[in-house]
Amino acid sequence: MTYGYDGVLKVTSDGPIRIITLDDPDTMNSMTDPMHDGIMRVWLDIAQDQEVRAVVLTGTGRAFSAGGNIPSFLRTMSDTDYRRKELRMARMVLENMLNCHVPVIAAVNGAAVGLGCSIAVTADIVLMSDAAYIADTHVNIGLVAGDGGVITWPFMMSLLKVKEYLFTGERITAEKAVELGLANRVVPADQLMDEAMTLAKKLAAQPPQAIQDTKRALNVYLQDALNRVMPFALAAESESFTSPELAATAKKFTEKG
Repeated sequence: MTYGYDGVLKVTSDGPIRIITLDDPDTMNSMTDPMHDGIMRVWLDIAQDQEVRAVVLTGTGRAFSAGGNIPSFLRTMSDTDYRRKELRMARMVLENMLNCHVPVIAAVNGAAVGLGCSIAVTADIVLMSDAAYIADTHVNIGLVAGDGGVITWPFMMSLLKVKEYLFTGERITAEKAVELGLANRVVPADQLMDEAMTLAKKLAAQPPQAIQDTKRALNVYLQDALNRVMPFALAAESESFTSPELAATAKKFTEKG
């Protein structure tokens, strides 16, 4: 079984395992409108799949996901209704991922930046290629970090370290991500999918109700944090779209284009 979403995201099957692939390498799997919509909807379809027992999430090409797409980013600044929709969808992406009933393994094949970083680290188990890195760069461009890192990172590492990396947007190598608690282990790039699939098969063989409800119990912590933190964080992020600092960032993007 193979199905896709607007040609930028596809789902393939290996027995009870579903492999979700961000498949728009020309944009480094950035969050274009079709990609954003696909990564929001795919979890709803997984929820209705009675045969699925585990999910592997990965990307095609050099990046897992480069995060924000520049044309979409510029439209978000100028179109208030579009911005509201994008921020609603950002919340729904994380909510839908956290609600996914089966274990999700992120096989981070390359750069995972911005929302791409948030999606990777929201998985239940994170395997990173030795060529990969993650970074939450919201603050660097003048945006409040409204999703992802502000929700999940404090459960994974020291709050002092969370503040350092969110305030600076510094790249976190695969090795450093493991040291901080943002990833489980580093895998050679040519072995990443093999190791992810081996682990997925191991999880898929576990008693379904036992593993699924154990995941659910653990994710209550994250869902509670999302419900408490994200309304303020996204409202503040929306406000920051009108800041002079972000306008300066947009000007640089436009000039490069």
